Amino acid sequence: MAWYLYLAVVAAGFAAGFINTLAGSGSLITLPLLIFLGLPANVANGTNRVGVLLQNVVGVSSFHRQKVLDWRGGLMLSAPAVVGSVLGAQIAVNLNETAMRRTIGVLMIVMLVTILVEPRRWLEGSPEAMRQRPGWMQMLIFFAIGIYGGFIQAGVGIFLLAGLVLGAGYDLVWANAVKVLIVLCFTLSALFVFQANGQIEWTIGLTLAVGNMLGAWTAARMAVKRGANFVRWLLIIVVLASACQLLGLFDLIARLF
Repeated sequence: MAWYLYLAVVAAGFAAGFINTLAGSGSLITLPLLIFLGLPANVANGTNRVGVLLQNVVGVSSFHRQKVLDWRGGLMLSAPAVVGSVLGAQIAVNLNETAMRRTIGVLMIVMLVTILVEPRRWLEGSPEAMRQRPGWMQMLIFFAIGIYGGFIQAGVGIFLLAGLVLGAGYDLVWANAVKVLIVLCFTLSALFVFQANGQIEWTIGLTLAVGNMLGAWTAARMAVKRGANFVRWLLIIVVLASACQLLGLFDLIARLF
């Protein structure tokens, strides 16, 4: 691989790490690049997890140092997500990717409406809900999110934020911190599945991880410094762009022009 392509991989990793830490869907940047570089789709999917894993190690560390990480709640919600991620990684090849992308795109539009209509819920959170132990419904929701995260990763952060804000009562800053902890846990388990099936290209994966980690470090500091309102607006932009990408609207516009 030419030297300038390594720079492109690092740059894409930085953008993905930044977006993943503050919102989600950063893998919509890195997965197409990895496939463009010649990796089969399943190997690109596995290789992408190397950067995601190390990005979240940096993100967890940074949020912890800034004292905005709820370890107890995050670890409890990580448990069902880890189980789900192993299942998702194992059944990935049996799912209809096109139908899944369309469904996720519609769900993101619904989520965008929720973010716009109920801004206070995303900005302020619910301290009472945060203090409660997760119920069976929350555990089931995070199990389902874990299945999706194990399958493809792209967009999982947005669904985690929705579950953490609307279901667990976190505001967006604390939700982002717990999100990176959950993703760290289930990415590790999914990575073992991909490695066992020989679907990781480690040289490219570690190169990607350099950018991911730098992006995560920058984003974690910015989230705490700029506050929940900044994160909310970034989330709105990312959700809208992700929905358009998943629903094929960008491809349609490109064909028209």
